[in-house]
Amino acid sequence: MSTIRIAAPTIANKGEVIELKAMIQHEMETGYRRDRFGKEITRDILKYFECFYNGESVFKAEFFAAIAANPFLSFFTTATESGTLEFRWIDQNGVASSQSVELEVS
Repeated sequence: MSTIRIAAPTIANKGEVIELKAMIQHEMETGYRRDRFGKEITRDILKYFECFYNGESVFKAEFFAAIAANPFLSFFTTATESGTLEFRWIDQNGVASSQSVELEVS
């Protein structure tokens, strides 16, 4: 299971460009390491991340084997209306998680 730390404004002016930051805390495993008994540790990485603003995708990323543990993402969008910013991510095992932040636009 992974969690996310989000840095996003809760209030913005209409038309303002806002920065959204997300750090997904996930115990990444490359699949190249072995445990203390010599058995290969199964690969477990994040595969997809997407951010939705009132249901519309504003940013998405696909991750591959070289992604670092606890990836940090920073991206921008324009505040157009009050609503929900939803952050979703899926690991290679299909485990999906999400977290939302409310944004008030004046």
